[in-house]
Amino acid sequence: MCCRYWVEESPEIRGIVEQMNRSPLAEKWRYTRAIKSYGEFCPTDVAPVIAPNRSGTRTVFPMKWGYTGKSLLLNARAETAGKKPTFREDWAKHRCIVPASWYYEWEHLQGNDGKKYTGDKYMIQPKNSTMTWLCGLYRIEEGLPVFVILTREPGEQIRFIHDRMPLIMPENLVNDWISPDAKPEDLLPYALTDMVFEKA
Repeated sequence: MCCRYWVEESPEIRGIVEQMNRSPLAEKWRYTRAIKSYGEFCPTDVAPVIAPNRSGTRTVFPMKWGYTGKSLLLNARAETAGKKPTFREDWAKHRCIVPASWYYEWEHLQGNDGKKYTGDKYMIQPKNSTMTWLCGLYRIEEGLPVFVILTREPGEQIRFIHDRMPLIMPENLVNDWISPDAKPEDLLPYALTDMVFEKA
């Protein structure tokens, strides 16, 4: 379950943040909440997110993390998002990429008494990469865009931390993932699972 990630100020990210700040939506968000550019991102933060504009061009928008429902929805399972009413339309046509340096996960442990508890916090990112392209879905709520992050079964190296991990695309497939014409099912086999990690 991805519920925290980090954006490091770097040349790769700086251009993305600058484009977000030029978005007309940035001014609309500032009436209700601050827009975040760098650091640790938490649920309900407004973050830079890559998605196509109305003409289909890759653009960066400020989006709030979380769909509003009976409770705040932060994640969607990649295995079932295309079938669930809450996510079905967005899975088909409203896919996005959340640029990050790495994501955080807390080790999930079980004691001798059977009770589950939280262990160490880890920083995780794809091997041989300085960027983590988190796959998400988005929709419009009250005239402003919001997003969720997709999750999947974890890679072997990080299975001991948690039984889920974010769906992460390689950089060369970012444009394919956000294209409304693409079939997301066809891209799932290319998702990255070879991760490196360290305690945060």
